[in-house]
Amino acid sequence: MSAQTNTVTKILELIREDRLPGGAHLTAQKLADRLRLSRSPVNDALGVLEQHGIVARKPNRGYFLQQDFDALPDAPAELAPPSADDIATQSYFKLADELLRGVLPMQCSEAQLRVRYALTNAQTQALLARVSQEGWAQRRPGYGWEFSSMMTTPDSLLQSYRLRLALEPAALLEPTFRIEQSVIDRCRAAERHLLDGGIATDTADQLHERGVRFHESLVEASGNPFFIDTIKRVNRVRRLLSYRSMQDRSRYQQHCDQHLEILDLLERERNEDAAAALSRHLRSTLDNLSRISGILTSPA
Repeated sequence: MSAQTNTVTKILELIREDRLPGGAHLTAQKLADRLRLSRSPVNDALGVLEQHGIVARKPNRGYFLQQDFDALPDAPAELAPPSADDIATQSYFKLADELLRGVLPMQCSEAQLRVRYALTNAQTQALLARVSQEGWAQRRPGYGWEFSSMMTTPDSLLQSYRLRLALEPAALLEPTFRIEQSVIDRCRAAERHLLDGGIATDTADQLHERGVRFHESLVEASGNPFFIDTIKRVNRVRRLLSYRSMQDRSRYQQHCDQHLEILDLLERERNEDAAAALSRHLRSTLDNLSRISGILTSPA
């Protein structure tokens, strides 16, 4: 048993011993005193419990028990600490969600983010490297980080689709357009995976990447580097609202059917018909945005 898992187990034992009800405040310093530990391993263990939904962390207030003492899991193995990748991904989605809901300041220091999401220095750096690479955060001169407001409103997602509507169908009509059969087969297999159950079971990351891969594969086949670079830039910065829109997955079956139609037309070298089908696909997505505008709009 790792030291962290051991600390988690001891905290659970204290909760049972004190017969704490759901909603009880768990003070890191008091736990550390009782366990004769420093606050650092206690905070790490509370972070593990948060990842498993046993406690909830409220900014500036600390951790609170989410369930009564007699409903806690028995086996320490069930509470194995998540991997570093899991922690980084979970923190990424928390940050994205809070930014979209308007509860995260548009300017933050690394220390604020580290404390807010209970991360180590390395995890904080990995988180900021990811959002920086995707283009919706940048380091401020001298101090802290600033998030871009460009991709935090429903209008931004709408504008990105209008750009794609103007560009992607045209890519299929480029004189240099050539798409390999292996690319068509790979894209078709990805769509069938979704129709076979992946729509419900894939993570937001996986759903986003499958959609991005489909559209970028078509544009890459144009052989036009300006088209390719533009689409990749758009896809990097539209992640935030793309993730939020995935709260409603009902339209994904229609997306898959439309993708398969486009692939069939390209396979038969009917590029003009494929371009028209791609245009209809993107227009239908634009029309659907009005239906999910409530999801995309920040309650703040």
